[in-house]
Amino acid sequence: MLSYQHAYHAGNLADVHKHAALAWMLDYMGRKPKPLSYLESHAGRALYRLDASEAAKTGEAAQGVERVAGWFDTQHPYRRTLEATRAEHGARAYPGSPEIAARLLRASDAMHLAELHPQEHAALAAHLGDRAKVHRRDGIEMAVALTPPEPRRGLLLIDPSWEIKEDYRAIPQAIRRISKKWGVGTIVLWYPILRDRPHAPMLRALGRDIADGVRHEVAFPPAREGHGMTGSGLFVVNPPFGFHEQAQWLSARFASLAPQP
Repeated sequence: MLSYQHAYHAGNLADVHKHAALAWMLDYMGRKPKPLSYLESHAGRALYRLDASEAAKTGEAAQGVERVAGWFDTQHPYRRTLEATRAEHGARAYPGSPEIAARLLRASDAMHLAELHPQEHAALAAHLGDRAKVHRRDGIEMAVALTPPEPRRGLLLIDPSWEIKEDYRAIPQAIRRISKKWGVGTIVLWYPILRDRPHAPMLRALGRDIADGVRHEVAFPPAREGHGMTGSGLFVVNPPFGFHEQAQWLSARFASLAPQP
């Protein structure tokens, strides 16, 4: 299925959770001089406009980054990448995860980005094709094929749309396979928390297979009436040192939002 386009959801509260954690991890990992590999399985177009018709239609950014950007001081890597993106592309620009990675990684670091949707792939290649290897292929296949990457130290972000329900079964199997091949890699899986909790069996499978994986979830009010997403989750294999404290800090910020109805 190739119908999903993230422009409708860019900058929502799930993005704030995912992107703040990702930016923190990449910033921390980049403090050591050794080069990194960054892989992303479902990259999207990398750069979004919050004044575009898609964002206006859902209103998710208005309830997301436009509401809570003040949580982050000017030294937080998420705030830094947000401000740098807007300085270059305008005040209503929003960086997707490939853009965040491109701004935090160094020239010695490698980037591999996968995107199957033809329009999204074209936009991604036009925007970051001179900085990253942009693959038009299944992102999980790419991750399995390229791990362990070179440089060996690095991070893989798995961030599907979850429109394909089979992903809830297949992705834990892929993560198990990748983690066995790439024992030093940091693997970050994002998943939505929906009212019917389709992620629950997936997390049980991940818990059985990867006993030391770290799970971090935040709850938030639905972006609009009838919206089914009430939270955001991350499952992290080999999190960088200090991730627990950053996750606790994010939990406190999200707890300040109005409770769910």
